[in-house]
Amino acid sequence: MKPDTAKTDFLSTLPGILTAAVAANLLWGSAAPCIKLGYQYFAIAGEDTLSQILFAGVRFTLAGALTILIGSLLRRRLLLPKRGSGGMILSLAMMQTVIQYTFFYIGLSHAPGYKGSIISPTSTFFALLIAALVFRQEKLTARKLLGCLIGFAGVLVVSMTGGLDGGVRLDGEGFLVLAAASYGCSSVLIKRYSSREDPVVLSGWQFLLGGLLMTAAALLGGGRLRAVSAGAWPLMLYLGLLSAVAYSLWSLLLQRHPVSRIMVFSFLNPVFGVVLSALLLGEGKILNIPRCALAMVLVCLGVWIVNRPAKQAEIP
Repeated sequence: MKPDTAKTDFLSTLPGILTAAVAANLLWGSAAPCIKLGYQYFAIAGEDTLSQILFAGVRFTLAGALTILIGSLLRRRLLLPKRGSGGMILSLAMMQTVIQYTFFYIGLSHAPGYKGSIISPTSTFFALLIAALVFRQEKLTARKLLGCLIGFAGVLVVSMTGGLDGGVRLDGEGFLVLAAASYGCSSVLIKRYSSREDPVVLSGWQFLLGGLLMTAAALLGGGRLRAVSAGAWPLMLYLGLLSAVAYSLWSLLLQRHPVSRIMVFSFLNPVFGVVLSALLLGEGKILNIPRCALAMVLVCLGVWIVNRPAKQAEIP
């Protein structure tokens, strides 16, 4: 239910939209470089898949608990799922958390952080294709198809061999693309399920369930987290807060405004990600700046074309 103050509160104003959308995408853009730092802080090797999954599991268990806490404080009631929502939460936990982040965390261990930041927003295109071709939720227009093609061209540019850092790996860039596809599919499922359950409830509880499943599986398989830096657990807390705060802000914006007006801000995600990867990881040394800039422009342009309303007058 929309709040009674939807027309007057801060998030309903242009400054509010700009503040919340930029903050959410800054947080999301910092995820890939912070995960790479986490691998260093917890001494997780590139081939230590179970520890990578354990790292992801602990993060999303924490993120789920924080999302539920923040949502409960904002709504002034405990966010509990309705009876009959268990199947929806389990489906999302598997698709949005377990499958997506298993691919993402493994892929990121074999690819630079800036590639993860640029490839992740292509989930927008996967969501459109799945919604149109599989679930028949909307039409795949020529304009939207053009946006998808331009966005995927950006992925190809950033993943090309011979100019960035030595080529493409199936368990690197390939897994990052599969993670984006999984998130795109989960976005379509959220759209279907949100008519029956609060999307913040779905997100918080699926994060929590998915995180617990990943943690349990990794521990049983022999994964471990061994902090070798004082910043290890503070970084883990930040990653948990990142997901909880960014998703809460994004949900509140989508609650008050048309999807097309908010999703266009997704272009900021790869920009922040590339800049932060260069600053935090020192990846500026391996960046092919012209090619990376072209890739960002193509992905951002594709996201904008896909989310641009057919008529400017449709945006209030």
